[in-house]
Amino acid sequence: MVVARRMFLSLLIFAVGLSAWAQERFITVASTTSTEQSGLFGYVLPIFEKKTGIQVRVVALGTGQALDLARRGDADVVFVHAKAAEEKFLSEGHGVKRYPVMYNDFVLIGPKSDPAKIAGGNNVAWALRKIQVREATFVSRGDRSGTHMAELDLWKASGIDLDKVRGAWYRDTGQGMGPALNTAASMNAYILADRGTWLAFKNRGDLAILVEGDRRLYNQYGVMLVNPDKHPSVKKDLGQAFIDWLTSPEGQKAIADYKIGGEQVFFPNAGQGGG
Repeated sequence: MVVARRMFLSLLIFAVGLSAWAQERFITVASTTSTEQSGLFGYVLPIFEKKTGIQVRVVALGTGQALDLARRGDADVVFVHAKAAEEKFLSEGHGVKRYPVMYNDFVLIGPKSDPAKIAGGNNVAWALRKIQVREATFVSRGDRSGTHMAELDLWKASGIDLDKVRGAWYRDTGQGMGPALNTAASMNAYILADRGTWLAFKNRGDLAILVEGDRRLYNQYGVMLVNPDKHPSVKKDLGQAFIDWLTSPEGQKAIADYKIGGEQVFFPNAGQGGG
């Protein structure tokens, strides 16, 4: 009887320990709203989780907010798209190494009535100048996301000082890509968006892609392990396993295989000298 009780207790302790171990096999990934709202994570994460048993909990924010979350040590991995901000994060010692993973592109969207008359062009600087001159309504995310940073860079490249010319026509929303697109649809406004989120977006109203194909609309994504020397709570082995999988042939194939309406959304380029 005593032996049986001891065996039962041993099995119970083992089961509790195994359950606790299983619960700990997860990582937190601070990423962008574009990877979440485009549906990419919904497609690739189950493949990774089935292979490794590691669960991925995504916190989808603008790139700036995602990096700030990681700076506080509240994430194990960062997966974002703003190279200058990523390099600053590394230089501060918060990240270990940046790995290029994939790219997609931005598109300039606007009403089909096109009051700025930019449809069909592939010169985004020219298009933004026309929007500003006509003071056609433009919706900005205004949330320090990678898309917002790219938008500000494009205005600058267009020779436009937003601080001097912005007025009622320029609407700062402070919202993610999906809500910002909803605002643009309701206002019949122009907006810069990543192609993946646009393809997944259903509430388009009278909006359409008007400008695409400019090399300045290229959008590179990178992934980094948060530095465990600076943040001891980081699950470095599990986090690195996720990075290794994303950049492996299997992970790259999963990214390439994700399509919306038959159209490939992201293009893997790990190990190809991607930006």
